[in-house]
Amino acid sequence: MASPKRKRELPRGERTLPGVWRLRLPLPWPGVPHGNAWVIGDGGGSWSIPKGEGFVLIDTGIHDERSFDELAAALAMVGLDIGGCRLLVCTHAHSDHYGQAASIVEATGCELWMHPNHEHMTRAAEDPDAWLEAQLEMAQQSGVPEAALTAYREARRGQDFGLSGIIEPDRNLVDGVEIETGLGTWQVVETPGHAPSHVCLFQPERRLLISGDHLLGRISLFYNYGYTPDPAGEFLSSLDAVDELNARLCLPGHGRTFTDVRAHVEANRELVGERVAGALVAIQEGEPTALEVQPSVHGRPLDELTGNWWLTETLCYLTHLEQTGRARRIPGDPERWTAA
Repeated sequence: MASPKRKRELPRGERTLPGVWRLRLPLPWPGVPHGNAWVIGDGGGSWSIPKGEGFVLIDTGIHDERSFDELAAALAMVGLDIGGCRLLVCTHAHSDHYGQAASIVEATGCELWMHPNHEHMTRAAEDPDAWLEAQLEMAQQSGVPEAALTAYREARRGQDFGLSGIIEPDRNLVDGVEIETGLGTWQVVETPGHAPSHVCLFQPERRLLISGDHLLGRISLFYNYGYTPDPAGEFLSSLDAVDELNARLCLPGHGRTFTDVRAHVEANRELVGERVAGALVAIQEGEPTALEVQPSVHGRPLDELTGNWWLTETLCYLTHLEQTGRARRIPGDPERWTAA
């Protein structure tokens, strides 16, 4: 019997702090039913934004046929209108954080600020066929059987990337850039790993952290593979950078706010360490493919939902072992790995 179709979440807007509002925007993905956008007012931290003053919008939600109306509905719940957006900031160029950027800029005339290393999304969206073939080549080199590759090609062909358009940032978000708001100045902290384009935003007086997907309440690891030399290593370094901020409240890209920021940093470190150790054990016992290493990393084999995600994560751990001198890749078709 076919399982019933999951009901789409409803958009929601709510006040989190004086001058900060959370917009909970629906997502179409199993296990990830919604994402957060954040509004920071220019009204000095008051309950509402005075008429005529604008706001800064952090992240956008994904783009589909209902998403812009859902964004408008979430804003209306806190007494706001998209026309009041004076600046759009994206924590990274994944579709659930950047997807509606082009529509928002078109509707408001505001600027978009985002990290310049966004090609992991924009280049893929410009040529989806080339992106798909690159994904399939990576999977083939990792030992994925031909039947599974064919099924993935058919499932992905023609799917869009959840973007309303491809738009370049007006300003590059890099270390040292500051964002002025009614709630004070927010500092940009580059945090690559989850994505090459990832940044966090920190308000030092209030010790507030807008973390995007770098830190979430429920530990969930994901990396873009193939765009930087060592995504897992970059993620670990980014955890160190955030830990040094000593934030007391985290406003994440998914889920609820949380206060135990340092504990979340440590939990991420521990999980990465466990999964790297699992990969190392696997390559010490022979010359496996990445597909054969993966169960040692996650404790069970891939399934339909986790296939692409967990395989690329495993490749990131193998690459990290290679970059740190503990693994060596053996060229071939498929490619294999061994301890160095």
